[in-house]
Order: sequence, then structure tokens, then C-alpha cells
Amino acid sequence: MIDGIKSYRAAAKLLIESGAKRVYLVATHGVFKEDSLQEIQDDDCIHEVIVTNTVSLKGRAPLDKVKIIDISSVLAEAARRTHNGESLSFLLNNIPT
Repeated sequence: MIDGIKSYRAAAKLLIESGAKRVYLVATHGVFKEDSLQEIQDDDCIHEVIVTNTVSLKGRAPLDKVKIIDISSVLAEAARRTHNGESLSFLLNNIPT
């Protein structure tokens, strides 16, 4: 989960100073409190942030560096399988690439 960005910015800076060409942040939940999205946008060390759509970012700006992955079909299938008493391991073995 990403809410505040301070520690991520420090880590990204350290990685860039150590020779990394690009730094990507990846999280399931992009909560992004206060001015975090603007801080990401302004940070030259963070190339892109990838989050799922478990938390809505609709109407929040800027999102230029934020890529949102839609997981609604996976959650729907998990709910369907749970309701019908089916195995969830199918989801782990059949992840789309």
C-alpha cells in the first residue's frame, strides 16, 4: 500500500545514486494521501508507479506517472468461485500475461 511517499522517494533517490536507470513503484493499493501524487509527479527519481484499481483515483491529479491495472475481473471470478465452493487456485495458475 502506498499512502505517503516520503520513504519511497528516499529509496528511489538512493537507487538512482547507486546506478539504477529507472525506479518503478508497485503496490496493490494506491491510497496516496495529501500531495503524494504531485510529489511523485515532481520527483525525477521515480519513473512510474503501478497500482491496482482497488482504491479509486478518479478525479485526482496528476496521474501522468501512475499506471492503474484493472483487477475487477479477477476479483469477480474469486467471488464467484468462493460463492460456488470452487477452488481459488485456478486463479493463480491462469493469470493472464
